[in-house]
Amino acid sequence: MSSAVERFDDKARDAFDRIGQNEVYVGELQRHRVYTRFLHWMVALFFFLALFTGFGIYLPWLFRWFTPIFGGGARARELHPWFGVGFVTFFSLQVLNWIDPMKWTDADSRWMRNLRKIAGGKEKLEPPDTGFFNGGQKAQFWEIVVGSVVFLITGIILWMGARTFGRWAVAVSYVLHDISAVIMLGGIFIHIYLSTIGEPGTFQAMIRGAVSEAWAWTFHPAWYREVTGRDPVQACEEARRRSEVARK
Repeated sequence: MSSAVERFDDKARDAFDRIGQNEVYVGELQRHRVYTRFLHWMVALFFFLALFTGFGIYLPWLFRWFTPIFGGGARARELHPWFGVGFVTFFSLQVLNWIDPMKWTDADSRWMRNLRKIAGGKEKLEPPDTGFFNGGQKAQFWEIVVGSVVFLITGIILWMGARTFGRWAVAVSYVLHDISAVIMLGGIFIHIYLSTIGEPGTFQAMIRGAVSEAWAWTFHPAWYREVTGRDPVQACEEARRRSEVARK
């Protein structure tokens, strides 16, 4: 099964590489290939389309200004489940794309235990065993996996209605659907903050597919060591010394 997933993913990566570009300049490392970036933006697109139509459906008194964008309340209600299907479909492909680097390790458990120090900026660099993704990124990823399953199950029940599943199933599905959406939305806000202001240089990883070496040794030192063979702390110190010399 895993080999079949890997073959599918490799073929998809190669096919998209022939269509798009991976621009990597001097002093940069390739982070995400074209296929990964495509999936990321499609997941984001369908998530927000489902979110905005959902707001118009569940809180029309507050978000009724969303619905005209989609052709009115009735049309928004028709489109919402299809946007949800699009989100789950593309995220499922992203799960296959990231299943290996998202596997939980002891390093991720240690990262989570040091979360307060890391978030507070007390550590200059991420823990030295932080790989391609850190514990926080993996936790959010698996939360979205669980949330997507909840979305899919409750969404089908809400789509089919009480005649098929009964009133209690629909009532419970409404609650679970909304709770999952709120949790996921909160995680998305954190993700947007970290990919822009919180960790400068992250956003370009999903635009051009590349990051600076400084970004790599700062936020993902074990991955930096893996792809360059260099010690991240030593590389950071060398860059600092060069910067000091240049200022003199």
